[in-house]
Amino acid sequence: MPAVAGALGLGGTAFAADAASRPTAAARPAAAARTKPLRIQVVMFDGVEEQDFIGPYEVFSAAKRFRGAPVETTYVALDGPRTVEAAYGTKIAVEHGWAPETADVLVVPGGGSEVKEGVPGVDQEVRRGALPRAIAAAKRPGLTIAGVCTGAFLLSAAGITKGRPCTTHHKLKDQLQKQGGLIHNARVVDDGDLVTSGGITSGIDLALWIVQRELGSDLAVDMEDILEHERRGAVWRSATA
Repeated sequence: MPAVAGALGLGGTAFAADAASRPTAAARPAAAARTKPLRIQVVMFDGVEEQDFIGPYEVFSAAKRFRGAPVETTYVALDGPRTVEAAYGTKIAVEHGWAPETADVLVVPGGGSEVKEGVPGVDQEVRRGALPRAIAAAKRPGLTIAGVCTGAFLLSAAGITKGRPCTTHHKLKDQLQKQGGLIHNARVVDDGDLVTSGGITSGIDLALWIVQRELGSDLAVDMEDILEHERRGAVWRSATA
């Protein structure tokens, strides 16, 4: 089993994400019973990284399609409905406007590898300020806000990661720390109503963790098999999460 040193933090627990650490069928808890669907909203903006949003979207949508999981997943845009142009030119028709009050999980992707003025992406959205303000205003009991990779900087601009356990792309952890985040060297960091992940493909791991946390280990492991994706790194979870 790979070492998970560095994934442990004060008051936290680390979970290795390799096959040997997966719970056995006998040990896994039954999927959490829900009386209402788990409502996921994936935030879209120009310059958003394709993998950051499509990875989580596929995990949640596949859970519903192939296993009938009680999940509703939608793309939303602050100034939507509209067409969003992603980082590599993919155009996505976003059919829903901003409505975080109807969400259980708000997934905030990253995007925009060039941190330059005028280039669409996270940096431009931070400069504009409207999206970070909207994310800050969305915070409420019962809502989990999840940042994928550099999406953590939108959460930082919203004041959400300051003084909180979090992570982001490995090249930018120092920057997030300077902005007040308590960095943990894990693939996914779960601090209850704040979940972040580090790396462009980490949105898949973040989504699988949320499925496990909210809908049960059976479904999460099943989705790994369906997607043929082996979770990597570690999940750091605070003692209060």
